[in-house]
Amino acid sequence: MKKYAANQITFLQFVFILHGSQVGTGIFALPRILAEKAGTDGWISVILAWCCNLIASVVIIKVFKKYPNDTLPDLLIRLFGKIVGRILILPIIVYFAFMVWNILIATMLYVKGWFLPMTPDYVVMILLIVPGYLVASKGARVLGRYSELVFYMTIWLFLILIFAIKDSHWIHLLPIVKEGWLPIFQGVAATIYPFLGFEILFVIYPFLQKKHLAVRGVVLANTITLAIHLGITLISFAFFSPDGITEYNEPVFNLLKVIEFHFIERFDMVFLALYLFVVTTCWLPYAFGAILSTEIWLGKKNSQAIAAILVVFIILLILLTHPSWNESNKWTQIINQAGIGFAYLFPFLLYIYVGIYNRFQRSESK
Repeated sequence: MKKYAANQITFLQFVFILHGSQVGTGIFALPRILAEKAGTDGWISVILAWCCNLIASVVIIKVFKKYPNDTLPDLLIRLFGKIVGRILILPIIVYFAFMVWNILIATMLYVKGWFLPMTPDYVVMILLIVPGYLVASKGARVLGRYSELVFYMTIWLFLILIFAIKDSHWIHLLPIVKEGWLPIFQGVAATIYPFLGFEILFVIYPFLQKKHLAVRGVVLANTITLAIHLGITLISFAFFSPDGITEYNEPVFNLLKVIEFHFIERFDMVFLALYLFVVTTCWLPYAFGAILSTEIWLGKKNSQAIAAILVVFIILLILLTHPSWNESNKWTQIINQAGIGFAYLFPFLLYIYVGIYNRFQRSESK
């Protein structure tokens, strides 16, 4: 019997959950970070990062094809037993929860900087997190429907950036690979945080109705993300000079400021307000992963109570710490390091271990 049969998601919902988890606040500074590491060849780093994501995603699917009804916490208990398995689940819960925290902190700082500078931190956080609680606590199906709805509502936002092309100079991109491949490979490491999110496969794969379409789904989700990141990077590189782009902390915001319409002048404010919906599709899958992993760790199904505890814990941390941009950047660097291990290295180690485990299981059964 399928453990998660009552809460399955469609192929498109699977795609939009994966894609939504990869597009958050990281895109605003992505062109600057790439320019610092790889110059105007940073767009090549984006393509290479896409390739790395596809490889890691396919490896994750290869592992779970052998255990199609297990999430990662379920699989760890199956492979290592209840005691060791529950110990190994703890860092997964911490990882997912810390991702929720970091994304929400960056979002809160953006909202305070652009809309509500005099509003206390905890009030902004309550406004951001309480509506999300209603989605995260309801399971994968509600999350999938929400991610699909937000995608259809907001995809046009990124197309607006095309209006900046008329003032762009594509000669800024030439010559290609002008400083060699080493800076480009260094730029790949800089794209880890903006491209993280595909590791949510560890917990949503068993909810997919048609699992034979999983590889097709991750290719489509990652390609949509590639199109957005690559488009934003190329337009930013062409609009700003190669040296000038590094002078802006979030060049995408500066790019939006030059886009005006007859019926609205400050489109950047409208963009950021609507982009808050996109950001929710980034942190909600992680919240779902943290809640589900905690349920499996406790051995009890009580998602609403766990989600409520997570919400209260984050709000209390805000009251105690009052985080700044410097602290948010430090936490992002920590996430980068953790993401390399959990999203890119761990799937290969797990694949090797599962192969060895199955071989021993077969030899013992003979």
